[in-house]
Amino acid sequence: MPSSYTISLSGLKEGHHTIDFEIDKEFFEQFEESEVKEGSLIANIEMDKRSSHLDMIIRVSGSLRLSCDRCLEMFSQPVGSENRLLVKFGKSIEDIDPDILSLPADEYELDLQQQIYEFIILALPIKRVHPADKNGKSTCDPFMLKKLEELLIEEEKENDPRWDELKKLMNDN
Repeated sequence: MPSSYTISLSGLKEGHHTIDFEIDKEFFEQFEESEVKEGSLIANIEMDKRSSHLDMIIRVSGSLRLSCDRCLEMFSQPVGSENRLLVKFGKSIEDIDPDILSLPADEYELDLQQQIYEFIILALPIKRVHPADKNGKSTCDPFMLKKLEELLIEEEKENDPRWDELKKLMNDN
């Protein structure tokens, strides 16, 4: 099935071009194992076409619906990224560098769906939690936060005499 995130290379004149792609729930449905299931983003592609290559800047901005790492409720996470992709035209497809895509010179279209998806995933924060409100309080589900607090196990701090002896050796030096 052809992707709607394809740029037609045949007939594309040399020079500067700009293309925008809308990214929604249907986009993420193409990636079965994706942790992101829905969002509303725009991928803005600025490219300079030359006879031997395409130099592209891909900017992605918008928001995604993610599951909170703390309370597991869905929330809206703003994301944005800017990435450079160089597309070289050659005799065959080579996989040398993740920032360089090689295509056969006779290729007539370029599908950017996989690259856009990867740029979105790389733009996600490591810790995904509800943002704090204007007073600095968590906007996570209060019932879940209370449950987590009840189940929190306090660590018992017992000294192991073997470690105490090793610490003495370190302090003597």
